[in-house]
Amino acid sequence: MSLRPLKVVVVGGGAAGFFSAITAAIANRHAQVTIIEASRQPLAKVRISGGGRCNVTHACFDSSVLVQNYPRGGKALLGAFTRFQPRDTVAWFANRGVELKTEADGRMFPITDSSETIVNCLMNAVKAYSIELHTGVPVVSARSLQSSSAQFALLLKSGETLECDRLLLATGSNPVGYKIAQDMGHKIEPPVPSLFTFNIPEPKLLELAGVSVESVRLRLSVPGKPPLEQIGPLLITHWGLSGPAVLKLSAWGARVLRSSNYQATLAIDWLPDHQHEELRKNLLAVKNEWGRKPIGLHRGVNLPHRLWQYIISRVGIAKEDRWAELSGKTMNQLLQELSQAQYFVNGKGAFKEEFVTCGGVNLKEVNFKTMESKLVPGLYFAGEILDIDGVTGGFNFQSAWTTGDLAGLGAVRDPRQLLRIQLANEG
Repeated sequence: MSLRPLKVVVVGGGAAGFFSAITAAIANRHAQVTIIEASRQPLAKVRISGGGRCNVTHACFDSSVLVQNYPRGGKALLGAFTRFQPRDTVAWFANRGVELKTEADGRMFPITDSSETIVNCLMNAVKAYSIELHTGVPVVSARSLQSSSAQFALLLKSGETLECDRLLLATGSNPVGYKIAQDMGHKIEPPVPSLFTFNIPEPKLLELAGVSVESVRLRLSVPGKPPLEQIGPLLITHWGLSGPAVLKLSAWGARVLRSSNYQATLAIDWLPDHQHEELRKNLLAVKNEWGRKPIGLHRGVNLPHRLWQYIISRVGIAKEDRWAELSGKTMNQLLQELSQAQYFVNGKGAFKEEFVTCGGVNLKEVNFKTMESKLVPGLYFAGEILDIDGVTGGFNFQSAWTTGDLAGLGAVRDPRQLLRIQLANEG
């Protein structure tokens, strides 16, 4: 005896959607797995990620440490990462002929340095496991069915209806995915941007566009909210500040900054490895040794030359001024500028390569062992539709691979389907 194949429809042709579909097809060869993607080109974010190199994951193999890179969702992911984590991601791609390399900061890329390697790998797997891929097919809505023939019906923009036994939403931050989940009773945490740059309205700073510093300490303050801190590399841009330290700060402060209309005070410690008194001693030593030298040419600290000249100008020191002429008061102002420079953040820029949204399906309403909805049996979630987001560095893709793997398995290995699978195998 055999029953018709289990029909699984994945809505969303991004990283999480592809990975969940492939996992489902591998776990149950008799399942009929279909991916529905609204745009003409699937895996769009994979293609542009990492400057076209695709930052696949991060070389952090300790789940308890890994979850610390998720401003939202870390607690829920802790158990999920014991089932599928970066080491499993590396192995998954290696088994398909794609070798990853680890860079100095822990980010992992294909050795080809081309996102097309990852795209081709996923596309080939879809073909190998006979997964149907439909692109340019927007979904308008979905509803549960009471009939025994199927559990869900999807209304397509074309007017057609598609029925399935398992519905897996991997729509990213697309409003349609949120609407479908909400229509089925799920709470949606308001989506707001994460991972963005800071606009700093200070012309003299913007003239330094392209200057970078290996490590700074940033402290972001919004009235009435606890301050947030990050340490890491900083990049000065034509509009303000970017770089890993800023992007991480924007992720952790996504909701706070949204509430303040992206206006805040930013304090910069340009030399976080130096204690205040240690820095004072260093500058006094420079003053004693280079008393007759111009301050603008003999900086005495490990900062880019142009940045140093900008910093001293903020406290009224001309680059021609001599070290010997530096008063105690001005020295204190310089120390303050080096360790607690104050800037006004007025708006955000875009970080297009890794555009990420925080918010989405409330995590308490999802079973993180299977990624199944706790409210609607047979409904699964994967990827950014969930209220999960990570900092930059491959962490968002890793949550996509992990939730995709668990959702794909859950959709075809649901205990309610064991008999169906057994009978199909016997058939």
